Amino acid sequence: MGWWSVAVLLWGGVVGVCMGAVLLDVKGVSGPAPASRQPLPRPAMNPPQVPARPPFVPSVLPPPQVPARPPFVPGLCRGQLQDPGSVQQQLLGPVKELTWKFPQMPVEPTSPPVQFQLREPVSVSSVAATCDENMVHVQVKKDLFGSGELIQASDISLGGCGVTGEDSVAQLLYFQSYLQACGSQVVMTNDSLVYSFSLTYIPRAISDTSAPIVRTSGAVIGIECHYLRLHNVSSNALQPSWVPYAATKTAEELLVFSLKLMTDDWKFERPSNIYYMGDLIHFEASVKQYNHVPLRVFVDTCVVTAVPDAAAAPSYLFIQNHGCLVDSKLTGSSSRFLPRTQDFKLQFQLEAFRFQQGDTGSLFITCLLKATAAASPTDAEHKACSFVGQKWAGAGGEDQLCSCCDGSCGSRKARDLTSVSGIWTWRPFLSFCLC
Repeated sequence: MGWWSVAVLLWGGVVGVCMGAVLLDVKGVSGPAPASRQPLPRPAMNPPQVPARPPFVPSVLPPPQVPARPPFVPGLCRGQLQDPGSVQQQLLGPVKELTWKFPQMPVEPTSPPVQFQLREPVSVSSVAATCDENMVHVQVKKDLFGSGELIQASDISLGGCGVTGEDSVAQLLYFQSYLQACGSQVVMTNDSLVYSFSLTYIPRAISDTSAPIVRTSGAVIGIECHYLRLHNVSSNALQPSWVPYAATKTAEELLVFSLKLMTDDWKFERPSNIYYMGDLIHFEASVKQYNHVPLRVFVDTCVVTAVPDAAAAPSYLFIQNHGCLVDSKLTGSSSRFLPRTQDFKLQFQLEAFRFQQGDTGSLFITCLLKATAAASPTDAEHKACSFVGQKWAGAGGEDQLCSCCDGSCGSRKARDLTSVSGIWTWRPFLSFCLC
């Protein structure tokens, strides 16, 4: 066989392989190639003889002995063991218990039930009338309402007619008029002839400038003359009432100011909101300090207005000049500071009143409270003075500081005391309703 025969043979084998590949791709299964294109069998070749290898038998060896490793501890060398507690103490230091807590407002204890009985007004017999054939005679007590406040003769009239007589010893006022005079009105009934008069009381202010207040209410009393019958009349019952107000406000550093209405024995907060003319209103100003040095409280100013505006008119500044209670000096009342028994508490009393003009049925009191360290001395701007016995006296014995109450005490420049170191202020607002 020549070289071309070998080439043809090889070419035929390649074609057979390619055709076999085509058949697999198209039919998906292998099949015999066409007989005309089967490759010629190759001559057998003799492979080298390799000696057979004995079968592999794995040998079983004992596992190596590895020494146990100690547990890993950060920051220690290998082989060193220590107690976990001592390790924590070395890394973090001694652990201290947290004892500080955020400050909280203490809970005020509830006050026990107060045994309080409201005083009811009693009708007084302060007016008497006598009718004769052609005249009426009226007798009026100066203590018209039975409250101890004496009225002025110029403030009362009988139908526009003034007082015709006065008894200064018995404190009596007399009126006398003809039946057809002094604004009388006559009415005919089936069995009587009635002449009617009006006894009118209009109180004047104690002072038009410094004390524009009155401590009695106006009144109109009807007087009638029934012929064949005699009838005496008395004043109508007076029933004013006050709406109390007690306010607390927490200031910086847990300071708590309060201004409360107290009972007559000063032991409890007053549960009723009703007062009458002639009564004494008991106030207690206090400051409670928590986590703070002891403090002393003062009432710097107090002003009364008819509307909720401290700058409105009319107004009555009954505590002024840095703690001078001037009401007793201006009106002769029994208003005063009580002797101080505790630094954080100050008590004072005010005699009930109302405005002569602009009387809306309500009174609004605005006070300025101040507190200083109890260890600091008092001065002209921090005092509590009352006019008692024709002289000024201090609630804490600071009588020498009260001498300036007739003039000017301390600086009158306007300033915000809350910015002064060591002084805390609060301005409570009280509302009273006079019915």
